[in-house]
Amino acid sequence: MDRNGIPNSAMVIVAHPDDAEFTMAGTLALWTRAGCRVTYVVCTDGNAGTQAPDMTRQKLAQIRRSEQRAACARLGVQEVIFLGYDDGQLVPSLRLRRDLVGAIRHYKPEVVLTSDPTRLFGRDNYINHPDHRAAGQAALDAIAPASAMPLLWPEAGDPHRVHQVYVYGNDHSNVWVDISETIDTKIAALREHASQLEDWDPTDRIKEWSAEAGQEQGMGYAERFRVITLVQPEGDD
Repeated sequence: MDRNGIPNSAMVIVAHPDDAEFTMAGTLALWTRAGCRVTYVVCTDGNAGTQAPDMTRQKLAQIRRSEQRAACARLGVQEVIFLGYDDGQLVPSLRLRRDLVGAIRHYKPEVVLTSDPTRLFGRDNYINHPDHRAAGQAALDAIAPASAMPLLWPEAGDPHRVHQVYVYGNDHSNVWVDISETIDTKIAALREHASQLEDWDPTDRIKEWSAEAGQEQGMGYAERFRVITLVQPEGDD
């Protein structure tokens, strides 16, 4: 962790391609600019996310993986792992937890960012996707305590303790990240998901949401998180 609170390494665990771009990409762009090594773990291929009558699951999976890689390139993210679970069928199973433990132990992130598994409703016009909740639950279960337990799945690698967890979408935020410098990068990354946006320009909506979050702390644009500190920085009580 540097003096500005930016970790040396971070891992994003989300359900679908585009989930991180909608929610936390401004923070990720800020961190990669500062030298943080960010790894994405995308649990499903988003291979059911279309209304197109001539689309197949296999073709859509290829499209969405390509779009995610392009979005990550915009953000300065070099490592993207696709676990290949089916869209719309994700559950916080032991298999998924073990897959995430393996990724955490391999890349050894200081910080993991994921979604709030308890978030069912958003505003008055949205029900949170069950895959989002499943990915968040599996991520938290993999972080604490599983990835740090040497006798649990030793074949998945040496144990690793994640220092902090950034949970997006929680109603009890305690950290706000000023993304005024990177909001345009966030929007550009989101635009790479053309199969999902179609003709919709996300600029106004993303700026509206980010301005609302920023207003709470006197920032132009912000992303907010509930941060759970599992390992205190050296020198702190």
